[in-house]
Amino acid sequence: MRTILNIIWLIFAGFGLWLGYMLAGILLCIPIITIPWAIASFRIAGYAIWPFGREVVAKPTAGVGSFLGNVIWVILAGWWLAIGHIVSGIALCITIIGIPMGIADFKMIPVSLMPLGKDIVSTRQGAFDRTL
Repeated sequence: MRTILNIIWLIFAGFGLWLGYMLAGILLCIPIITIPWAIASFRIAGYAIWPFGREVVAKPTAGVGSFLGNVIWVILAGWWLAIGHIVSGIALCITIIGIPMGIADFKMIPVSLMPLGKDIVSTRQGAFDRTL
């Protein structure tokens, strides 16, 4: 079921959101000082294109530095990525089949605003699990 949801997600919302995160990451790579935010953007882009079967959890070692970095992130790129999630989430919720994907889109808003200090982990239970 996760694969079917991910394929539908990729077609209707994932690719556009992935492009937004990739664009933000590329633009943040231009000034060298913002490369840590670019890396976070690329990491979240991988989650935004294929979200089902994975979840975002807080890193236990995240501290004040992550908070201050997230404040800068909101100013640089987070607010317009969050708007992208809101717009695509509303569009997905218009159809009945899109409601689960719209809810998943709304669940991505906090990580689009505060990506530092977060890990993306697999929710699958098996011998081949690994942290992404």
